[in-house]
Amino acid sequence: MSARFAELAWQRTAMGEISLRRRRDPVLETDVYEVKLGEEFLMSSLFTVAEIELATLGLAAVAGHGLRVLVGGLGLGYTALAVLDDPRIASLEVVDALDAVIDWHRRGLLPVSGQLVGDARTSLVHDDFFARMRAVPEPDRRYDAILVDIDHSPRHLLSSTHSDFYAVDGLRRVARHLAPGGAFALWSDDPPDAAFEAVLSGVFASSAAHVVTFPNPLTGGSSANSVYVATSPR
Repeated sequence: MSARFAELAWQRTAMGEISLRRRRDPVLETDVYEVKLGEEFLMSSLFTVAEIELATLGLAAVAGHGLRVLVGGLGLGYTALAVLDDPRIASLEVVDALDAVIDWHRRGLLPVSGQLVGDARTSLVHDDFFARMRAVPEPDRRYDAILVDIDHSPRHLLSSTHSDFYAVDGLRRVARHLAPGGAFALWSDDPPDAAFEAVLSGVFASSAAHVVTFPNPLTGGSSANSVYVATSPR
């Protein structure tokens, strides 16, 4: 059994102080991994259903094999691991703006780290995902799926510098990075946003908002996240 509480890593970053903690939940009898940015809780290993569904729903919208996938936001690694569970994947590139988060996985601090780092299809890249989307893609660097879990939602951002990504021009730039028939999928902590759905439908050939519900052991009830999925023309 692990200690009741341990701070596994801590680092100052341009976005603030980020820390990775592990605590033992005596009721659930399991280790819980949590990430904090300053005093704000960013993610917990208690709630990974929607992160996994981000990959499942996004990849379900893509046909074919030998798929190239880009994930924006590494976090605890559950979206990336779900991508690798799809046998059609040829390569997975995971981009995170915080080198500290990538280091956690390279040091094997999280339950899925060994599987991610040990898979030859995976590349963990320290970069600004949003800046990459603003750049003109090289012809051989388009993706079959782009999956994003960075901000809390299209309205609740970790940084105001991300706001252009969720507008028409920003999503058009995302579409440029997709191969024909490719899919863009986005995780959100908020219910489906009609205004954002309208922006998606104006850019992509098809789009939908999925509500993902999951048990909440902290409340004894259930909680929900949203996953938006949009596809480019073939």
